Amino acid sequence: MALSTQPHSRPAVRPGDSALAARLARELEGEVLFDAFSRGLYSTDASIYQIEPIGVVVPKSAADITAAIQIAGEHGVPVLPRGAGTSQCGQTVGEALVVDTSKHLDRVIELDAAARTVTVEPGVVLDRLNRWLEPHGLFFPVDVSPANRATIGGMAGNNSCGARSIRYGNMVHNVRAIDAVLSGGEALRFAETPAEVGGTDRYAELVVKMRALAQREGAEIASRFPKLLRRVGGYNIETIDPTGHNMAHLLVGSEGTLGFFTRLTLDLQPIPAHRTLGVCHFPSFRGAMEATKPIVALDPSAVELVDTTMVRLARAQDQFRATVDRFVRGEPAALLLVEFAGDDAGTQRRKLAELVELIAELGHPGAVVEATDAGFQQAIWEVRKAGLNILMSMKGDGKPISFIEDCAVTLDDLPDYTERLTEIFRKHGADGTWYAHASVGTLHVRPVLNMKDGADVAKMRAIAEEAFAMVRAYKGSHSGEHGDGLVRSEFHEPMFGARLVRAFEEVKDSFDPDGIFNPGKIVRPSRMDDRSLFRFKPGYATETLDTAFDWSAWGGFAGAIEMCNNNGACRKRDAGVMCPSYRATADERHLTRGRANALRLAISGQLGPAALTSDEMYDTMALCVGCKGCQRECPTGVDMARMKTEFLYHWRKRHGLPLRDRLVAYLPRYAPWAARFAPLLNLRNSVPGLAALGEALTGFSAKRDLPRWRRDPFHARLHPPGGEGPELVLFADTFNRYFEPDNIRAAIRVLAAAGRRVHVAGPTDGGRPLCCGRTFLAAGLVDEARAEARRTLSALASHVARGVPVVGLEPSCLGTLRDEFIAMFPKEAGALAMRAVLFEEFLADAAKAGTLKLPLKPLAAKKALVHGHCHQKAQGAFAAVGQVLGMIPELEVATIESSCCGMAGAFGYEAEHYGISMKMAELTLLPAVRGTGAETLIVADGTSCRHQIADGTGRQALHAARVLEMALGD
Repeated sequence: MALSTQPHSRPAVRPGDSALAARLARELEGEVLFDAFSRGLYSTDASIYQIEPIGVVVPKSAADITAAIQIAGEHGVPVLPRGAGTSQCGQTVGEALVVDTSKHLDRVIELDAAARTVTVEPGVVLDRLNRWLEPHGLFFPVDVSPANRATIGGMAGNNSCGARSIRYGNMVHNVRAIDAVLSGGEALRFAETPAEVGGTDRYAELVVKMRALAQREGAEIASRFPKLLRRVGGYNIETIDPTGHNMAHLLVGSEGTLGFFTRLTLDLQPIPAHRTLGVCHFPSFRGAMEATKPIVALDPSAVELVDTTMVRLARAQDQFRATVDRFVRGEPAALLLVEFAGDDAGTQRRKLAELVELIAELGHPGAVVEATDAGFQQAIWEVRKAGLNILMSMKGDGKPISFIEDCAVTLDDLPDYTERLTEIFRKHGADGTWYAHASVGTLHVRPVLNMKDGADVAKMRAIAEEAFAMVRAYKGSHSGEHGDGLVRSEFHEPMFGARLVRAFEEVKDSFDPDGIFNPGKIVRPSRMDDRSLFRFKPGYATETLDTAFDWSAWGGFAGAIEMCNNNGACRKRDAGVMCPSYRATADERHLTRGRANALRLAISGQLGPAALTSDEMYDTMALCVGCKGCQRECPTGVDMARMKTEFLYHWRKRHGLPLRDRLVAYLPRYAPWAARFAPLLNLRNSVPGLAALGEALTGFSAKRDLPRWRRDPFHARLHPPGGEGPELVLFADTFNRYFEPDNIRAAIRVLAAAGRRVHVAGPTDGGRPLCCGRTFLAAGLVDEARAEARRTLSALASHVARGVPVVGLEPSCLGTLRDEFIAMFPKEAGALAMRAVLFEEFLADAAKAGTLKLPLKPLAAKKALVHGHCHQKAQGAFAAVGQVLGMIPELEVATIESSCCGMAGAFGYEAEHYGISMKMAELTLLPAVRGTGAETLIVADGTSCRHQIADGTGRQALHAARVLEMALGD
């Protein structure tokens, strides 16, 4: 008898249901988030869809998961498991209780190195797992591109594959067992099961049912299932064998529709001792496709495609440009990245030589760039892994849209398939971009479409139907890696036939008879082009704002916000710049993606009236420390630091400016007078009780000393230009001028010793010193910052016109000249931005040009440990610090692999943020400093960074200018 094709009916429960929220809060240990902002943040993933959940649970244990499932079932509410929320097909959005395992359920439970297995919780991130396994010589080989945020539970749910599936297979081939909770509350272990199943318990019942189904549908499975490695559509019923099979393999790829994973046991592989990589260049795309099959015959571990569009876009991004210029020759139509891996170095080099010979035989002599250095290989792979996000960096409403990108065909059919699919795109007036897994016939292709436009939505439908029909004609798979979700589930019937679709429904109903788990995915789906489920629904419109900054390059402020496609690169937890608040809290709200989603929902009216300047929005933006890490590391270029300033600009207009923010913002204007009272103001740090009183009155934490005012601030008049060498202008910032003037004096001495004629920038009117406006920007006072910028532009205009470099010491201030000045004065500030460089950048550039003669001598200290300011790293200026310090004879220079120090201007001084500030610092920075001997110099160019290091370790960090001055000797 055929099973029903209609969704299970259930009582209506509205999003934000208070009774459900109250009960969950009483009975769960984890977080229960039912407010409008939290629901909005979880309404999207990396797909085109947006569905508001009923609520969100962030469980702290497997017991929380079981309780949430039970409570949801009693309330008739669906349950949706979620990891990183990076699904591209809409698997992790739905009108359900979303249960986010990524924050707390991220432990490694057990390693059996001899058996090469590891048991983990579902929220473990792949890269973190592999770093944990590395000392044991093992790794988990399903190396998906978003490995720095993809969770193992999500990868199993989607049956992920990765670049090296040709060698290691998909998730289904690498999962040994899954512990899962079913909708009835049963906690079962799904694993290898023999032919004879004893007992009548729930597990035995499921095994018997599934084996009966597989036996009954055996002929249909053999006839309709594509004979390809990359087939991840539907349920894995082809893995069921009455003579014995692994029941976990049926759950892999089930997208959270059958059970909720609580633990997974994985098979591991030994880390290959040696790898080589060949980058093969092709003048035509078809030539690359035709070369794929003979290349695969060489037994590589990976063959990945990079097309000309990706090369062009990667070259346009600061973080990838140098790497691309190193491995790409000329303007190829396509590249194939071919990797060989194994335990014998000689074998891998011979394989690479065979590849070079093969490509020459195919008519492309000299077309292979050989990468044998591990660092170079890793840099190339980072570009490839960022492929999707690089493509999504296109500005404007048209974006490469994911809906047919996972189709898989045989290598014999690959050249014709790609050619015919390109013709389909052209027929519908769309362009496509190609990249990814050539080795297994799964090329990611995304037509550029505008999902706000009903006509383009109709094009998407037409392209999908024609493309899937062609894939079926080639006996291929319409779902080859990213799963089904809301995009492809609708097309199972033409792919597998009505009978197998009914079999899929039988699987679903056997495991989940009440239809609680992630409804609408794999079985009983909605239409893929139902615009009511889209992120940009019919009638979507954004508020027109009188913005503080120029956002025209993105088509307006809304366009800049919408650059966030939810790919989740900001969720990475390693020691890069982005995103320090997420690294400390692991909360979706305190994440670049979370803030961008909140802003988008607010300006489009989806969070209610005046949401943009609401208290909830302020709380959402509060922990953004303005590190600018996303400006560099977000592949789609979401600049949350600038967006926060724009937000604060509108917030201040409605809410005004409290005393603490006023004291910080206007510091450059009152500093000349405050410095005269330095001894009196500094009493706050030494007289008992004054710090506590200050916290009560101003909100500055009593747990910290405030920066000490100097009685001898820097005065430019005491340092007139001298010498006959090339000119430069030193920009003396407020912080160094009034709190650490020795840094400015040291810089002048070093630059003079380098043969430069140093001018100190001063105002044209002879009034108070120049200021970049950074403190005003941090408070959202853009008009005041604009006034400071105008003074600075005027003062530096004559120098800039003559091509004189403008050199700065404080990264946040110098970075303002290169960044926010352009946002405030897009026409006037460009020339200054090109001339503005940090102290170390200037010296490093001069050394590279052969024009630097700096008489440096060895120091008593033989080691230096360097921490980079976030803005240095975000603007690609940090490497220069190590290069310049490396000029000091006998000095060994090492860098701290750290994110934000946590002080971030005034952020760490604020009483309510002291704890999170220290947590950021304790992630890597402070332990690294404590781990060095007293004889090691600690170097940090950022004023805030030096103060955080002093507060957290008692060590005095120095600006690099001070260290170079010490090396000048007498």
